[in-house]
Amino acid sequence: MATPNKISAVEEITTDFKESEAAVLTEYRGLSVGQLKELRRSLGAETKYSVVKNTLAGIAAKEAGIEAFEGQLAGPTAIAFIKGDAVAAAKALTDFAKANDKLIIKTGVFEGKALDASGIAALAALESRELQLAKVAGVLKAPAAAAVRIIDALRLKLEETDGAAPAAEA
Repeated sequence: MATPNKISAVEEITTDFKESEAAVLTEYRGLSVGQLKELRRSLGAETKYSVVKNTLAGIAAKEAGIEAFEGQLAGPTAIAFIKGDAVAAAKALTDFAKANDKLIIKTGVFEGKALDASGIAALAALESRELQLAKVAGVLKAPAAAAVRIIDALRLKLEETDGAAPAAEA
């Protein structure tokens, strides 16, 4: 029989799934409390890293419409609920997993699509949102900058051929 605590825990996990852009299922067996604290800090403020009970997480995933975690909920499980930049969080998880071989990235879901561990590594390999926006801004700025350089070159050419441009009379 479901207790009120379990019902509220399932509701909280379901809400976390629904509000997250991505979620990554990990096994943390053998990590110390200090290492988990370090991992949470590296994930940033917009990612919630929660240790969950497998049965409750399975129920919550089904209620949220997530099928990627079926058959993966075994052993000590924690889920990273990513509400912000999924690329940055995936990078933080994969970097931490490389440094601490006890963290195992099992599976995940990103924008409703299931990802295996290699899919999460591929997501982590993408450029950050800020870098992508900077590149777009650079592409948009380039034609205007080129136009300014051409106009300035024409002004310099006219000054060379006609002498100094006459000053505007007041």
